[in-house]
Amino acid sequence: MPQPQLGRYEITATLGRGAMGVVHKAHDPLIERIVAIKTVAFAGISETEAEEFEQRFFREAKSAGRLNHPNIVTIHDVGRSNGLAYIAMEFLSGQSLRALLNSGAPLTFERIIEIVSAIADGLAFAHAQGIVHRDIKPANIMVLENGVVKITDFGIAQLPGGSLTMTGTVLGSPKYMAPEQVAGQKADGRADIFSLGTVLYEMLTGQPPFSCDNLHATIYQVVIKTPPPPSSCCPGLPADFDAIVARAMAKDRSDRYQDASEMAADLRRMLRSGSATLSGEASGQIAVTQPANDAGAAAIPDQQRQNSSRLRLGAIAVTLILLTLAATVFLLRSPSPSPSPSPTMTPVADQPSNLPTPPEPYLAKQQPAEHKSAAATTPTDSASAPKTRRDTPPSVKAVPARSWKDALNADLKACREESVFSRIVCIEKARWKHCPGHWGTIDDCPSNMAGQKAP
Repeated sequence: MPQPQLGRYEITATLGRGAMGVVHKAHDPLIERIVAIKTVAFAGISETEAEEFEQRFFREAKSAGRLNHPNIVTIHDVGRSNGLAYIAMEFLSGQSLRALLNSGAPLTFERIIEIVSAIADGLAFAHAQGIVHRDIKPANIMVLENGVVKITDFGIAQLPGGSLTMTGTVLGSPKYMAPEQVAGQKADGRADIFSLGTVLYEMLTGQPPFSCDNLHATIYQVVIKTPPPPSSCCPGLPADFDAIVARAMAKDRSDRYQDASEMAADLRRMLRSGSATLSGEASGQIAVTQPANDAGAAAIPDQQRQNSSRLRLGAIAVTLILLTLAATVFLLRSPSPSPSPSPTMTPVADQPSNLPTPPEPYLAKQQPAEHKSAAATTPTDSASAPKTRRDTPPSVKAVPARSWKDALNADLKACREESVFSRIVCIEKARWKHCPGHWGTIDDCPSNMAGQKAP
């Protein structure tokens, strides 16, 4: 019986199925070698979007195919057959880092450094070629039987089922993403470095730094929260790991390692200096009880894709709302005139072990200083005026009921000149300005807060 074909490749086995397609083991009769073939399905999106994604797929896969590095999976070929786009790559004998962590196999500090340094080497090479992975996570790292570490899925991280689609119908693994990614900003190599920091954190502690029961809370943590240092979770963990993780995972990308090779150098310096007890093992909690497709990843199951279009539209709406909120908080917090100290500038011993406070203080900092009260320039009949007004703070200007709404409407009108995404952020900033400390419609604004400035 003839083997099923995909282009010139003879399919010999199915290795796995994912949200975006199927992975096959295949034989290449032209070169007489075994390859892995990943098919890409563009289900659940419009024909126009499918064409755009396919063009991007071929463009990025071809760019990734030029990457020749021992820590990056080699891409042999891309093509289209039987209505499917596919990518042929080297066949690897081993397991993903996700599977290794889930197995509970103990990892020495030395082995953790070796694995993460190898990933950093591969990323540094790719970034030098102008290629960003955008979806570094344990499931996209292969640990071969001979111990070699390789990064997989270069060139397909932004496709449906990957990190983030244009339609917003699929959000991949936000708990490993950089703040600028979940805020919808363009990602560069420093986003990969942040993601690698989260992988290192999980390898050291047994748990990812950001992990919640729902997508909204996870995105909030990525943008706002600073996780406790690994050593606070795992007594006996070398403190040098804290400094490396803190720098890799800095919220502001300008505070991170600017090149992945710098992170690799710091890790290897630990080996040379002997600052780590290299014979020790990482936390006994290294067994991570998470499914292979990464818990918390909000990929839409195949069965759900077959449901009514109303469910899909609902998912789109929810995801866009979450991304808007995350982007608003991130962008409002970024230009603060008095930002929080960089993790790299704070001694490890001084780093807090508890999560920081909610974002309200960050948002409040963005508002201009309160104007002086006009009470001094307003004539007052001292004979008829009450001696004191305990119910109205003297520092708050008494504003007519319509004045703050008029000012708000003027600000909202100015937002119309912005692009779609920037317009959303502009509107939320205007609402916060005139109704501080409260999210929602203006009608929901408490009467005692309307028209006041943020503290």
